[in-house]
Amino acid sequence: MLKSLAAVLAAVQLGVALPAAAQPLSPPAAVSTPFDVAARGAAVQAAAKALRDRYVYPEVGARAAAKIEANLAAGAYDGLTDRVAFADRLTADLAEIAHDKHMRVTADGSPPPPGVAMMGPRPRSEFGVVRADRLAGGAGYLEVVGFPPLEAFRQSVDRAMAALAGSSAIIVDLRRNGGGNPASVAYLASYFFDGAKPVHLNDLIWRNAGSNTFRTETFYTAPTPASFAKAPVYLLTSASTFSGGEEFLYDLQTQKRAVLVGEVTGGGANPGGVQPLGPGLRVFMPAGRAENPITRTSWEGRGVTPDVAVPRADALRVALQKLGQSPAAGDIETLSKARVFAPHTSPSPAADAAARRLVDEAATQKFRYDLMSSQAAEAVRNHAPTLASQFSGWGAVQSVTFREVGPEGADVYDVKLANGAARLILILAADGKVLLVDLRPA
Repeated sequence: MLKSLAAVLAAVQLGVALPAAAQPLSPPAAVSTPFDVAARGAAVQAAAKALRDRYVYPEVGARAAAKIEANLAAGAYDGLTDRVAFADRLTADLAEIAHDKHMRVTADGSPPPPGVAMMGPRPRSEFGVVRADRLAGGAGYLEVVGFPPLEAFRQSVDRAMAALAGSSAIIVDLRRNGGGNPASVAYLASYFFDGAKPVHLNDLIWRNAGSNTFRTETFYTAPTPASFAKAPVYLLTSASTFSGGEEFLYDLQTQKRAVLVGEVTGGGANPGGVQPLGPGLRVFMPAGRAENPITRTSWEGRGVTPDVAVPRADALRVALQKLGQSPAAGDIETLSKARVFAPHTSPSPAADAAARRLVDEAATQKFRYDLMSSQAAEAVRNHAPTLASQFSGWGAVQSVTFREVGPEGADVYDVKLANGAARLILILAADGKVLLVDLRPA
């Protein structure tokens, strides 16, 4: 079962190609079952099946599956009674065969991937956009830490880019970007090309599950509300930049549309999705690979090499030097002349009414699916019976109160019920439709 918004964005950092920010209305199930020999065996068999059915390179997937099955039979996992330790071991075993930086087994309580950990605490953002600033000399600065599904991302990036209109140059900071949705990557890239002429940016070659056949998903630029097609573009990189963040760099670099300043990036180009392996365990299974239309390859395993190699801490200062300035500092707080975009701190205009409506719908099981995105509606339909069972114990709804805007931009509400309390997390599209809804005990 999918979890809360935090889990969605953690998955985005691992390169999940999510169709939309749609989540079920359902509480998480506590993992109370023992992690015994049967549970370990079931997890290995589930991972082996996913590898054979879904991994983008079928022969490699088959070899990786055979390896972990042989390890199980040899007793290599017998002493691993802790799910986190088991997940780490399985990840290491798979890496020996696949060498795929996206493939990772995690358990409830697993630490973030090394690249994510290197970024430090995740900054507050509005659906991936942290800030936009005007700098000395008329340059504009934008920091993007992730590429959530386009319906949410478009709202924030359009607002940030509108605030940067007229900038003499644009610096996009991806040093803390962990990746995300390829449609959102293409949308941000579109700001830097002529909107009248679609540019072929990237292809994703997806394996059709359960077969050795493939399909191609193609990404082009599209018109945007504002254009920076004639502005010089500098992109800031780090060793922590990963997946979709790397694609954005690679797309603009191969099109000779930007100068990259910073460090060689993490080297993850194979998107996919999360497959459950049993209670409290899951694997990120790459089911596709990126193929650039110019190079006919990708950055997988080697990362994106910057045009100007400098330590990450110096990247902004050096980019400004390339623009003819002589900054004494290298941090945005010191260099900013005006911050023109910051994540919103009050609820979205329609959020209060939507939150109250959704809680009432959950209690009565009479959902307005026409007021949800198609993906959100499907998720709610699938999980409505579980929620109905939960509500039968919660009792009548007494109040729905705005609590805060979460660190990723979602509106968070406290729900008081006759027999307890719940927490509602909500994201709305610009047209007011529900993109994400998550309701669980507080």
